[in-house]
Amino acid sequence: MLKFPYCNVTDLNQALAQCRFVGLLGPLASRRQSPLAVVSCSPSSSEFSLTPVQAVMSCQQQVGSSLVNRLRLGGLTEDGFSYKEKFIIRGFEVGINKIATIETIANLLQEVGSNHAQSVGFSTDGFGTSPTMRKLHLIWVTARMHIEVYKYPAWRDVIEIETWFQNKGRIGTRRDWILNNVATGEVIGRATSKWAMMNQDTRRMQKVSDDVKEEYLVFCPREPRLAFSEKNNKSLKRIAKLEDPVRYSKLGLKPRRADLDMNQHVNNVTYIGWVLESIPKEIIDTHELQAITLDYRRECQQYNVVDSLTGLELTEGSKMVSVGTNGSATATATTREDGHDCHRFLHLLRLSSDGREINRGRTEWRKKPTR
Repeated sequence: MLKFPYCNVTDLNQALAQCRFVGLLGPLASRRQSPLAVVSCSPSSSEFSLTPVQAVMSCQQQVGSSLVNRLRLGGLTEDGFSYKEKFIIRGFEVGINKIATIETIANLLQEVGSNHAQSVGFSTDGFGTSPTMRKLHLIWVTARMHIEVYKYPAWRDVIEIETWFQNKGRIGTRRDWILNNVATGEVIGRATSKWAMMNQDTRRMQKVSDDVKEEYLVFCPREPRLAFSEKNNKSLKRIAKLEDPVRYSKLGLKPRRADLDMNQHVNNVTYIGWVLESIPKEIIDTHELQAITLDYRRECQQYNVVDSLTGLELTEGSKMVSVGTNGSATATATTREDGHDCHRFLHLLRLSSDGREINRGRTEWRKKPTR
């Protein structure tokens, strides 16, 4: 049994290094099938044994005096297999109606996911990579994102987001989220995502090796846990490619410098904004987004020019209606869902230069509630 000294440091990564979580007993290298593998710490003269997950949580408590950890309203849950964090909706995160925007929700999902990765000792460089991934120049990239919002939080509301990750087949992982209103305890949203592994140098997708799996599976729930557990839920639905001609479009969109993330790519949330650019104004004025699904198919660089295309999605039971304001009319498809009108659209983001596909999307819209 290995013995490690007290972790008297102010940074989690330093704590992990000082505690010397190496070899088969470390939390970043422990095999999932060996949950009884332990390390021994000695914060005093007494000794106690910890599982790899408990070891990381113990070190988190020991470095809790750092400024970031004191100010952040989040941490690993009791079992160590998920992470929760509270956020206050601030003034610059809401729209003209004082309600949080979908971009705000998506940004918070990214933030809590990144904080979760850091809390279990993965890299703080923005990629959330394990030691083996960094050695082989491998990174995670988003393949699909699905978000459903049941009730948007308002300015100064406090929400809590729980997130966890788990294995997804041979080529990637998935991350799920549940959003709650702290004051009411109400579930106000859910989200799920799929992530694939890519070689940072060649930009080619790569199979997740057993060595990499061993490094992250120790932090995954022991049994599959899904934010959307219902059969045939919307997150599983395939998105058909939108073909020309389209009814709505916004051409010549250019990434701003502020749209680039710390990895020098256009941030995932920027794609949401581009999709919304081609939604008809009549829908934006009278409806709010209740669900969005995005399939990421190609990287977008700083100097690319992008076209946003939107068309109707006709499904069984839908009908063509006209909506409009000030005498203008827009043909759209509507269905009855839970007693409310629901408008559905398909989306395509493509490069203006050669038409190559960047992103496919689907959105669903409900009538704005009276507040």
